[in-house]
Amino acid sequence: MMRKLMIGLIVLVVGQGEALAQVSLDSCRRMAIANNKEIIQQQIKIEQAGYQRKQAEAAYLPSLDFEGGYIFNQKKLSLVDQDQLLPTKSFNPATGTYDFNLLTDPATGMPIMNNGQPIPSQVALLPKSALTYDVHNVFAASLTLTQPIYMGGKIRAMNNITHYAEQLAQSMHSTKVQDVVYSVDEAYWRVVSLVAKQKLAESYLKLVKNLDDDVQKMINQGVATRANKLTVDVKVNEANVALAKVNNGVELSRMALNQLCGLPIHSRFTLEDENKKEVVGSLHATHVVMDSVYARRHEIRSLELAAKLYDEKAKVAKSEMLPQVVAFAAYHASNPNSYNGFENKFGFAFSMGAMVKVPLWHWGGLSNKYKEALAESRLQKVKIEDAREKISLQVNQATFRYEEAWKTFDKTKSNLIEANENLRCSQLAFREGVANLETVIAAQTAWLQACSENIDAQIDILLCDVYLSKVMGEMKY
Repeated sequence: MMRKLMIGLIVLVVGQGEALAQVSLDSCRRMAIANNKEIIQQQIKIEQAGYQRKQAEAAYLPSLDFEGGYIFNQKKLSLVDQDQLLPTKSFNPATGTYDFNLLTDPATGMPIMNNGQPIPSQVALLPKSALTYDVHNVFAASLTLTQPIYMGGKIRAMNNITHYAEQLAQSMHSTKVQDVVYSVDEAYWRVVSLVAKQKLAESYLKLVKNLDDDVQKMINQGVATRANKLTVDVKVNEANVALAKVNNGVELSRMALNQLCGLPIHSRFTLEDENKKEVVGSLHATHVVMDSVYARRHEIRSLELAAKLYDEKAKVAKSEMLPQVVAFAAYHASNPNSYNGFENKFGFAFSMGAMVKVPLWHWGGLSNKYKEALAESRLQKVKIEDAREKISLQVNQATFRYEEAWKTFDKTKSNLIEANENLRCSQLAFREGVANLETVIAAQTAWLQACSENIDAQIDILLCDVYLSKVMGEMKY
């Protein structure tokens, strides 16, 4: 809430076209993190991964499903295709049982056989119509409870995959945040650098204008020529052009920073470091323990999680080659009642059992899928080693650049002191008539270059420091 309030106040103030608000580097970082669309996308991916994890966890638990339906049958349902002749029985007093009425041979008293079967002497007619049912309308429903018993390790592997996927999404989110923060730092210090050069350009313009005034006075006194005046006028024009260019650069750099912070590009506010004479701190130690760097780098973490994820995917592929056992229980309802002569009312029944699925032959499809997953897992491990080598190179290069930037800054400070003194001496000598115009112009040009190089050196130190923090996994935000 406070973050939104802060952003709203900045927009409100800068929308009036006045640079009334002062914004720190940390504030710019927070605004960028809050508004960056790619970071928001990563946050949504984390949310999605959380839902996938919960979905995978549910696979351990029994599922309950309801099914219902209606069927219209055009024809009646008959259990037989024609009338049936059924043998009859009579009571046998000798045995006390009911025996089939059969044709017997008068000579032997044995049943007469036809194709190995006795021939009944009496039959009862069961007409087809008695076994025909008017079931045009059929209603059926079932409530089924299913519980996986053994799935070849697939459920456990899928749960591990979703856990790693959620951690991977979080790691990629952290990587994206660091990238955005680094971009904001670059844009922030670019604005500070150009504002400093803007002030330098204004000072240089004032310097050459003062020289122009001095030359004009000397012309009036007869100690300077019109050619001297034209030479200085050229320098004044060059200074005006340079100032216009740096003014445009400042505006464009502010627009870029506004875009990164999620603000309207024409927003106006003052950066906290704009008015500081020197923005560098002090040289800090750059002792590096690469194992610690690897542990802090989110890119390595992401690749390690990806490798674990593909290890689990290999287990999923392997599970499809193993038997699967599922237990179930169901409660059925149907109308007509199929459990009691298809009477026209609902009948209910309970059933339970288990099913076993055993893969037998798939033309190598399952085994090749498993081998593909193993190959992908090996590929991820190679990527980790490659990333470690590249990170090691990045850290060494960043350390060298940071130390070199400080050496350059120290040289620019010495050059600036000498340029200031040279400018003072040349201006004094020119006013006293012991130095010519070219000497003063050369001193001014050297002073301008020394100041510009000093500004560049300061900003280079800050950018090298930020980059070093990034590659070492120590960037704070």
